[in-house]
Amino acid sequence: MRTFIGIDLGSTTTKAVVMDEQKNVLGRGITNSRSNYDTAAAIAKQEALLNARFYLFREALSRSGALKGDRLEEFVGQLERDFRLEQFLEQLADLEATCRRNAEGTRFGDAAAGVLAALDEVFKRLQVEAPELFAPGAKRKSDFFRDIAGSRYLAVGETVAKEAGVRYDMLLNVFDRSIIEVENRVYGDSIKPHLLAALDRSFSVLTNDTKTQDAVRAPIEGVLDTALEEAYVVGTGYGRARLPFSKEHIRSEILCHGLGAHVMYPHTATVLDIGGQDTKAIQVDKHGIVESFQMNDRCAAGCGRYLGYIADEMNMGLHELGPLAMKSTKTVRINSTCTVFAGAELRDRLSLGEKREDIMAGLHRAIILRAMSILARSGGIRDQFTFTGGVAKNEAAVKALMALVKENYGEVTLNINPDSIYTGALGGATFAWRAVLEENRTAEARQ
Repeated sequence: MRTFIGIDLGSTTTKAVVMDEQKNVLGRGITNSRSNYDTAAAIAKQEALLNARFYLFREALSRSGALKGDRLEEFVGQLERDFRLEQFLEQLADLEATCRRNAEGTRFGDAAAGVLAALDEVFKRLQVEAPELFAPGAKRKSDFFRDIAGSRYLAVGETVAKEAGVRYDMLLNVFDRSIIEVENRVYGDSIKPHLLAALDRSFSVLTNDTKTQDAVRAPIEGVLDTALEEAYVVGTGYGRARLPFSKEHIRSEILCHGLGAHVMYPHTATVLDIGGQDTKAIQVDKHGIVESFQMNDRCAAGCGRYLGYIADEMNMGLHELGPLAMKSTKTVRINSTCTVFAGAELRDRLSLGEKREDIMAGLHRAIILRAMSILARSGGIRDQFTFTGGVAKNEAAVKALMALVKENYGEVTLNINPDSIYTGALGGATFAWRAVLEENRTAEARQ
């Protein structure tokens, strides 16, 4: 099966989208961006291709009649959870081996034996609790291995350090040195074995009937035996110059976000993308071709990085800012969206007795006001208006945007897709599709 892939290397996350010849989106993948951009691109692409397998599993099971409706979704959901557990345990074992190697190479003196024993106990407990992290209904703040393993290592490590009489900072030192090594490895060769192991485990949600299991196994293995050929790959994003592609396989962020928004919503005329490092206002024609655009300056004010800085100042998770701001009962005017001065103004507001939720609401409004200025310079807002990027998932930012758009432009259709963070990668995949099926290009210069 020929596939067409777009990769969007952003400042905080790297996204990938896989498309088939009929322009169906088969899979999406996302990972942390990191100093090793080659690895970030490879992992995001691998995740998208893996996600495409699960899409094809559903299609094959449905066509075969082996499973339908709720039973199909229940089984595929369990298969994915079991696969993720297998994958997590492999990375956890790698992290343990890396931690031990780094601990043995560190001068801990008389404490060395205690540190190694504590590491053994930490990872023993992490392995025991791992299935709970991937149980039905389990809620995780992140799906990235570094975040999951890191939060649990810190919590379990602190407990073990106290019990063993080992300095906690020694365990932290070992983890910090090791997680980067593990995070920058691609575990592609183990995907198929993990899927087959997960398949055997997932039959527990169906039946012990061998005939039914065989009927389910056949289409799954048929998909696993189907090669997903990378017909063409296009890269874009904030870090696109670092992608391991030739110039023919690179498109600008503006072009990809404009086309991606058009693919999601064909009547899109204006696009606002607020990402981690920049804000883009784009005007497109009825074909998704960019007519004009404006971007913020080099400063990250009003972008995702700014919200991340505020979250750190408030000792909160980034995902908690929007819900807190939604509890606001009055508007607090924030004068600065500069990351340098935001912390000082935040502390000043708190010292004056302002409520945290009101301050957060004011901060979100200030961010959107900055975006509105960029939109005005690009040509204003036309119907339909599509909001993309990671900040589009922030309910407080959406609320502020809707209010300001109505105030300045009247009633306008506002489109927000749950998968809007993949807009740039979707545009890249569409360019890849066009390169082969409309322009007859070949993939000789792809990654």
